[in-house]
Amino acid sequence: MILTAIPVAAGDVTVTQEGGSFRMSNGALTATIEKRSGRVTAVRLGDAELLGKGTGYWSMAASSGRSRVGGFGVSKSQFVSIDPATNGGERAEVVCEFHGTGADQAYPGKVQIRYSIGRQSTTFYATALLEHGGEDAPFRIGEGRFVIKLDGGVFDQLTIDKDRNWIMPTGADWDAGSPLNLKEARRMTTGRHAGWAEHKYSYSAILEKVPAYGWVGSRRGFGVWMINPSMEYIAGGPTKMELTGHLDVGNGGLPTLLNMWHGSHYGGTVLSLARGEKWSKVIGPFAIHFNKGADPAGLWAAALAEAKVERAAWPYSWVKMTEYPAASGRGGVSGKIRIQEKDGTSPSADSMWVGLTEPEYAAGREGWGREMIGWQRDGKYYQYWVRAQPDGSFSLTGIRPGNYVLHAFADGVMGEFLRKDVEVKSGLVREAGELVWSPERAGPTLWQIGIPDRSAAEFRNGDRYWYWGNYLKYRTDFPNGVDYTVGRSDWRKDWHICQPLELSEDCRVLGDSTWKVRFSLEKVPADGTRLRISFCGSRQGSELGLSLNGSGIGSTGPLPENGTMHRDSSRGYWFERGFDIPAARLREGENVLELRLSGSQWHQGVLYDCLRMEAVSPQEAGAEVDAGRRGRRGIFTFMGGIQ
Repeated sequence: MILTAIPVAAGDVTVTQEGGSFRMSNGALTATIEKRSGRVTAVRLGDAELLGKGTGYWSMAASSGRSRVGGFGVSKSQFVSIDPATNGGERAEVVCEFHGTGADQAYPGKVQIRYSIGRQSTTFYATALLEHGGEDAPFRIGEGRFVIKLDGGVFDQLTIDKDRNWIMPTGADWDAGSPLNLKEARRMTTGRHAGWAEHKYSYSAILEKVPAYGWVGSRRGFGVWMINPSMEYIAGGPTKMELTGHLDVGNGGLPTLLNMWHGSHYGGTVLSLARGEKWSKVIGPFAIHFNKGADPAGLWAAALAEAKVERAAWPYSWVKMTEYPAASGRGGVSGKIRIQEKDGTSPSADSMWVGLTEPEYAAGREGWGREMIGWQRDGKYYQYWVRAQPDGSFSLTGIRPGNYVLHAFADGVMGEFLRKDVEVKSGLVREAGELVWSPERAGPTLWQIGIPDRSAAEFRNGDRYWYWGNYLKYRTDFPNGVDYTVGRSDWRKDWHICQPLELSEDCRVLGDSTWKVRFSLEKVPADGTRLRISFCGSRQGSELGLSLNGSGIGSTGPLPENGTMHRDSSRGYWFERGFDIPAARLREGENVLELRLSGSQWHQGVLYDCLRMEAVSPQEAGAEVDAGRRGRRGIFTFMGGIQ
């Protein structure tokens, strides 16, 4: 495998203005930007045009006090913000500025779209500064993204990760395909993928886990890669799934590459602004890297190496914006989190995420309703996350000054650690000392199904979760439903990735579905048990009713919107529900728990993260179970405060 791409000679940067466009070039990479719209209308690597009839553009699915919004309207001013004539050809940056006044304007505020190219580089940078305030109308973004539509005659292979890296159907194959149950899904009837169900959600990923993803021209030897050098501007934190790339679902099936910095999928994220609310956010700069080489694997390897370079360079020293603090104007927090269970054991922290986020806040005004927004759904503010070391030590750097909440969660541990009022100051990395996290539990574990890791990937078909139609494959794999016996069954094959309603082959709802869990007790705990169920997928309007030994013990109530099952994922918005079970409802010997899913639409399925039954310890007896929307959080103590 070629580990590096073929070097493309690049030199000093120039920027010219030709009619209604900017043209930036360093001899190797050339980009043309239309001033009126801020669209990227052409990209050339050497002498090869890579967009063809495609384009690069910022897109939103949003609404304001005036209308629905799809973009930013018409640019009111355009200028060169970094002139290579003044820096020896080192870098160029151009700006298209949009203002929310006039009938042809969409975003009710001010937006700057910026593009940049540097010397000796084949990387193109995109940035957006969104501002809102004064008398600006209320505004709500459902989806925010940067989109590149490429030349289908050049690009034919999509590379997301090691499991999704293949030659794609052609645009003609897509056009000839047979529609399936979603407008984004078609059964291919022609070409090398005939019989394959092509679905844009099959390529969704956690952006943190795909440092460079993109399209390759396997025959012509070109690659184009999306690289996020930081996750601070990406909504939803390190577990948020989003779209990455796919065939355009319209006619022609153009190769499409996305940077979904804010999305409505898999539980969605929220960005809601009230009338006149003062707010700003910088999206990016993120990198679109272009390379050339004979081997697709080598192009990807080179792009991954470039992603490491970009991440190491963050925050970029060349960015000159008041809203984008330089490295010297940022701070950080370091420390160590020790997990200590009530039985004295200390689980490993080698899979722990530690993050700084905005405190939970209320969102939604002026007719949109109100809800409390935590980090999983926040798209309004910046977030900072890092993987802890196996001993629980962590260091969060490059943080904008402000007041944050410190969070932590780890594979194998239910719940979440939380520490409020963590202040980050400019130029200072503060030492938090050792923080002890005692995960909340009622008592010893009697049985457990799954791993508490905010994912259903460990269950049957979870290793192929991105395939279209796991909710239909369930009928084949479990014709009599799931009937799981604790201690004998294996959740890797005897528990399905999703619990759908009973469905026909054409996705008509035939009725509710019921799963059974059989478990035995040698002795019934005197103070009863607590059943904890954590979910990583659900759909608004669905509900899970629970019965034990033939009698009802409760219901989840209507579950939140978290469209995960039909979007081919193993995870979405995570939450927990808890149920106290009195000793009188339990039996010595076999007990049968039933989980009955009810709903009226075919996509109202659920994904389980983990089910755990705990014996209630005497000191926990009678404790209130938080069966609320946000799930249970850990009880924690602190040793060594923030300095």
